[in-house]
Amino acid sequence: MDQIIDIATDGRHLSRERGFLKVSEQGTEIGRTPLDQVAGVMVHAHGTTWSTSLLIELAERGAPVVLCAANHAPKSVLMPLEGHHLQGARMRAQWHARTPLIKQAWKQVISAKVKMQAAALDAFGQDAAPLHMMQRRITSGDGSNIEAQAARYYWPRMMGTDFRRDIGAGDENALLNYGYTVLRAACARAVVAAGLHPTIGLFHRNRGNAFALADDLLEPFRPLVDCAVCGIVASRGSDVDPLAKQVLARLIATDLPLQGGTTPVSVALMKLATSLGQSFESGKLALALPVPPTSDTLTGLGACA
Repeated sequence: MDQIIDIATDGRHLSRERGFLKVSEQGTEIGRTPLDQVAGVMVHAHGTTWSTSLLIELAERGAPVVLCAANHAPKSVLMPLEGHHLQGARMRAQWHARTPLIKQAWKQVISAKVKMQAAALDAFGQDAAPLHMMQRRITSGDGSNIEAQAARYYWPRMMGTDFRRDIGAGDENALLNYGYTVLRAACARAVVAAGLHPTIGLFHRNRGNAFALADDLLEPFRPLVDCAVCGIVASRGSDVDPLAKQVLARLIATDLPLQGGTTPVSVALMKLATSLGQSFESGKLALALPVPPTSDTLTGLGACA
């Protein structure tokens, strides 16, 4: 099963040993994980060190190393230069993709996001009917910015009337930062593994954002983090402590309905990125977008094991 490795304590050293990622402190091993199970490494502690051989092994497996600031927002991501045997051809197709296809792709991504937001509100006993209506009004490229309209309706009902989404704030915002960073790492891995260039986004085009496409594709999955944060805050408060991090890191193992079956979030991200790459090459859009899970699944995402 894919795992996110979180390093939050100073003085830890990360290295490779016989197919494992080993964590040591003052020369003593304190834990290890098979490298083939590592979906990403998130580093919050500024005193962390690592071996070059470990970074190479992680790169060969497409597992990103995410360096985070004190507010748990990502500041740097280490990714491999190579990700797919068809990478050159697929990147050229991505670069030359026609505008109508890109706009239709963004429409479908935002439609899936609003549908997931509606399912989240339903699960927590809030009126989701306006979101269902908004979803039906989304046009190519989301020219009328339904995404923003949906957000203005969604956040007060999901997180409380006093809540404001602020990446630099603490409490619930810091928990959201952490959860989104987990998804971003998994999505960045999926994008590179699919032979796509993470900088060339569908909608996000900030020239300083090296992972614009990952940010695009993770949009439908964000409400999963929101549900988990609601559960964590209700049961334990808003501290970003080790247990809260474990709950959020487990989100990539959550099963979602997809293509007639169920698949973990980490695999769903892989399938979505791959389907986008194939759409670029064929010129015909066929995205493998996630479907909301059951209300019980959504309300249970913040539960501590």
